Amino acid sequence: MLKHLLLVVAGSCLLWGAVAQAETDEKYSVVLMTENFPPYNMATNGKNYAREENLNGIAVEIVREMFKRAGVNYSMTLRFPWARIYKLAKENPNYGVFVTARLPERDKLFKWVGPIGPDDWVMLARSDSTITLNSLEDAKRYRVGAYQGDAIAEHLAKEGLEVQAAFRDQENARKLEDGKLDLWATGDPAGRYLAKQEGVTGLKTVLRFDNAELFLALNPDVPDEVVHKLQSELDRMRSEGFIDEVFKRYL
Repeated sequence: MLKHLLLVVAGSCLLWGAVAQAETDEKYSVVLMTENFPPYNMATNGKNYAREENLNGIAVEIVREMFKRAGVNYSMTLRFPWARIYKLAKENPNYGVFVTARLPERDKLFKWVGPIGPDDWVMLARSDSTITLNSLEDAKRYRVGAYQGDAIAEHLAKEGLEVQAAFRDQENARKLEDGKLDLWATGDPAGRYLAKQEGVTGLKTVLRFDNAELFLALNPDVPDEVVHKLQSELDRMRSEGFIDEVFKRYL
């Protein structure tokens, strides 16, 4: 009789535990923050504030699908500036920010899901160009365009390159196409996306001089179970070819 009673009590505890866990999963929601960073994250109206369905981009589509498959609730907001949303994710228990580079100095500040995609610094040339580069030193003899005030332009200046800076990075795509530049220093895949928006295709990468991987960064208080679910689904999406298909649609 006592054994039967203990079994009933144990079964009840397991049942109530499962119910409580289900209720916790249902109520738990991650607050996702992002910025305008084409082609990964963008507001459909081009402004610096948007919510939910008014966002698109490579990372937005991937993150949406990842949360859907993992069965984790979320909200998604695009805001400006980056420093503000990064701070929110770092300080608030159920917050996350995407996409951001996983750097050594940031590693212990977040729990990470990714990689979602690359953020490389490249030199692009026209498809018919015969230019070959082994280093930035080799680029000094050419006309190089970059985005004024951007980290890439500043890096090139420190390396001793004379850069023709444009107010909008996509202007460099047209200048390259028209023969006014020999090389365009930009991000990848950002440069390819901007070129496509300008109707410029067929550019080729002649030098990749820096690289990073972009991730979803989650506040350390986000439960490990949630992080593991998201990572598992992202890995599955990659193996199924879902992520490659998203990249192809934008690039």
